[in-house]
Amino acid sequence: MKRSSILIMVALIVLASLLAACQPKAVKVRVATDATFPPFEMVDEGTKELIGFDIDLMKAVAAKAGLDIEFVNTPFDAVITGITNCDYEIAIAAISNTPERAEKMLFSEPYTTAGQVVVVRTNETAIKGKDTLAGKIVAAQLGTTGEIEAKAIEGVVYKPYDTYDLAFLDLMNGQVDAVISDNMTALGFINKNPDKIMTVGEMFTSESYSIAICKKNADLKEKIDAALKSLGEDGTIRSLELKWLASSGQ
Repeated sequence: MKRSSILIMVALIVLASLLAACQPKAVKVRVATDATFPPFEMVDEGTKELIGFDIDLMKAVAAKAGLDIEFVNTPFDAVITGITNCDYEIAIAAISNTPERAEKMLFSEPYTTAGQVVVVRTNETAIKGKDTLAGKIVAAQLGTTGEIEAKAIEGVVYKPYDTYDLAFLDLMNGQVDAVISDNMTALGFINKNPDKIMTVGEMFTSESYSIAICKKNADLKEKIDAALKSLGEDGTIRSLELKWLASSGQ
């Protein structure tokens, strides 16, 4: 091989190495979630992998924003506490963007909307909605807006649960009279048990779901908002809605 050819090859290798070194590295972040909110986040029974609307959305956001994400599956109250204390950089778990939470964490622009509903057994006749819950045992998951609403209803006996899986199981077994949850979460469980549970009355709140961000990471909020805007414009969010939410009633 000629000396000139060798020199060219060496130069190309050095140039490739320099270009690789100059490429921006993905920012590593931990994303807290609670995989008990179908169809937003859940565990695939076969693969044991996290799946759902929020999981796919967060992966798409990460790709757009240059983030190297690691999901951490933890109970919802720990998600809220963890993002408040900045134990995690990001949280996504069908989190309603409320003024109280916004004092403790940053929120991305909303990516979908939801509201609270009452769920009862299919043979229930006395409970017609929120205004007929007085004297009833009402369940919700710790730390959720469902819990906030349940506690605010006069005359109910409130029963907290670590997860909505357990709350809906006890509802079907007759241990509680009703469950209050986000409408999409409720429909996720109803779709699996249509002969056992149903919603009654109207959706009685209107809430926005956002990605939560540690208050120390304002730069992450900017990146996530830009990614969400792009994903909305290119149709990705709509495609995920059709994949995960259309069959649940949205």
